[in-house]
Amino acid sequence: MATIDASIVIVAMPAIFRGIGLNPLTAGNVTYLLWMILGYLLVQSVLVVTLGRLGDMFGRVKIYNLGFVVFTLASIALSLDPLTGTHGAMWLIGWRFAQAFGGAMLMANSAAILTDAFPANKRGMALGVNQIAGISGQFVGLLLGGLLAAVNWRLIFWVNVPIGLFGTIWAYRSLREIATTKRAKIDWIGNVMFAVGLGALLIAITNGIRPYGGHSTGWMNPLILAGLIGGVVMLIAFCVYETKIAEPMFQMGLFKIRAFAAGNLASLLGSIARGGLQFMLVIWLAGIWLPLHGYDFTVTPLWAGIYMLPLTAGFLIAGPVSGILSDKYGPRLFATSGLLLAALCFVGLMLLPVVFPYWVFALLIFGNGIGSGLFASPNTSAIMSAVPASQRGSASGMRSTFQNSGMALSIGIFFSLMIAGLASSLPRTLSSGLTAQGVPASIATQVSHLPPVSTLFAALLGYNPVKNLLTPSGILSKLPAHNVAVLTGTQFFPHLISAPFHHGLVIVFTAAAIMAVSGALVSLLRGRQFYYDDVADGPAVTLPPESTSAAISPNGPVPSSRKADAAPAARRDDAHAPGGGGG
Repeated sequence: MATIDASIVIVAMPAIFRGIGLNPLTAGNVTYLLWMILGYLLVQSVLVVTLGRLGDMFGRVKIYNLGFVVFTLASIALSLDPLTGTHGAMWLIGWRFAQAFGGAMLMANSAAILTDAFPANKRGMALGVNQIAGISGQFVGLLLGGLLAAVNWRLIFWVNVPIGLFGTIWAYRSLREIATTKRAKIDWIGNVMFAVGLGALLIAITNGIRPYGGHSTGWMNPLILAGLIGGVVMLIAFCVYETKIAEPMFQMGLFKIRAFAAGNLASLLGSIARGGLQFMLVIWLAGIWLPLHGYDFTVTPLWAGIYMLPLTAGFLIAGPVSGILSDKYGPRLFATSGLLLAALCFVGLMLLPVVFPYWVFALLIFGNGIGSGLFASPNTSAIMSAVPASQRGSASGMRSTFQNSGMALSIGIFFSLMIAGLASSLPRTLSSGLTAQGVPASIATQVSHLPPVSTLFAALLGYNPVKNLLTPSGILSKLPAHNVAVLTGTQFFPHLISAPFHHGLVIVFTAAAIMAVSGALVSLLRGRQFYYDDVADGPAVTLPPESTSAAISPNGPVPSSRKADAAPAARRDDAHAPGGGGG
């Protein structure tokens, strides 16, 4: 439910904005469009570590259950939006933030609860089901948003309510706290530093895809550059500050555990490779392939979600299977090979012609889903098994932060690369195509030099791109009917944009393949399976000589000379680890 709502609004956006009487593609309204799509993801990225830490302190089940309540109430408020125009958009954005807050409570603590509940030799399977349910939700949301928005836009929020009510009642009746909580002072300064630093960084990246001055993107905007630099400086200051206080928001010493650090870095790179994929595929299908096969622009986002089902199927098949096998054979083989398979599929997509045979496309995105599923389950299990039980909530939050931040980074990077690719060739192609259909050269030149981002969003959201570009000039009412029919038909824009778009796709999928291969290399260097068994009364176990991981005590890293004396035993093993989630 939490991840479905990250994508459900994408396809439903035209219906939502029609419902509140606002055109999202006009210059002044693009900000509302961006925040409706990406604000949810940004809020979750910023809050999951804090909420995971609160779970460690006050109870993971308690925070998780509260997440259902907040998410459900926010969904009701969203569906009851009484306002129109910009006020209606602000209502939706504000309550999307509240919804993301509830979703962050769920996402930050779910992996920690499962790690507590399952023995080490079953965590891969359990976390595999959890991860694949979450990741596949991003793609199910595209399909569900199209189906519900065709009836009424408010249904995309109402659909959460019965699920949320059932989840709330079931969670409060059935879930019990297994982990031992440890009350501590809330690190207010650390929380603020992390939120400000990551928030500034992600907001700057998100707004980087908007045009600035005469540039097609906003990367030369001083405010965006200030956000990027300031966000990075603040996050560095946060890392330093957290090592100086007794009860930090996050134990930075956990990054000295190679399995934890490598798993999170691989997750970040994998998320960057995968995150923008759904947007690029939807634009490819909705803007070019489907119109050329006779689909009207208004229904192309929905059908794009349907034609992308092989991607979801790959996730659903590979995730649990990979989790079960990684419990037996270790995570490194499956996580590494999964990212390599995804990289090969990116290369295959890059080599496809713009108008492709569907079976080849379906096979490639199915393979990409298999690869992502192979990676997600064992990687999550490896991360969560490598930390002490007392830190699982904050560790799960940090894992979610890397994953969500990778998604936001991916959208910013992929859209910027695509826009840069289009900006170099689209104006000339668009101008000549428009003038050939009787559009005056002055209008054709003006329209062709509009920022490509509006064209991309029009294709993504199911608007007729050429009609959207030409309507403000009023020229469509002055041209012969035949020319208008050609310009606004399903063939003109796809044929016009095919070559420039393919140029952009090559750049985007090359970057995705490089990220996936880089993630595979990091995954390969994670070492063999490492279990951190937090056994307060058990015998200390010295790590094997080949281990490069640090043992972590509840108070921070234990120097290598004292590993044998560490009370919480750290263990590295290729076989099954005994005991339950608490060690």
